[in-house]
Amino acid sequence: MPAQRIRELARHLGEQFQVEDLEIPQSGLALVPLTDAAMGETYYLGEIPVAKAHVRLTDPEGGTAEGAAIVMDDRTSLIRALAILDAVTAAAWPGHDAAVKLLREGRQIVEATAADRKKLLAATRVDFALLAAQEDDDE
Repeated sequence: MPAQRIRELARHLGEQFQVEDLEIPQSGLALVPLTDAAMGETYYLGEIPVAKAHVRLTDPEGGTAEGAAIVMDDRTSLIRALAILDAVTAAAWPGHDAAVKLLREGRQIVEATAADRKKLLAATRVDFALLAAQEDDDE
């Protein structure tokens, strides 16, 4: 989902509604914990970038809608735009059709990426049974 298209739509919608930040958009690093299955001890695999935002939109008639987003990314302008799209979509306000279209495009990209990763994983799978058979032949 191209970030520029998300920002453009959010900017356009922001002109129709008053946008208030309920939480200042922030980005930072989050630790990824994993618990060892044998000993039950937690250790950290590494860090990932995370950004979050929470907004309230007010329409010209005084109606309000809230939206929020948390994404593995470090672009605060993008995360704020996603929060605006979330609010418009949740309230089904004018512009939500375009936001839903972008979400569907994004889902297709994520699904295509997951399918590619699944193919790569299948291509690198090792059959250890064949290795054991080869060792028996060497004796």
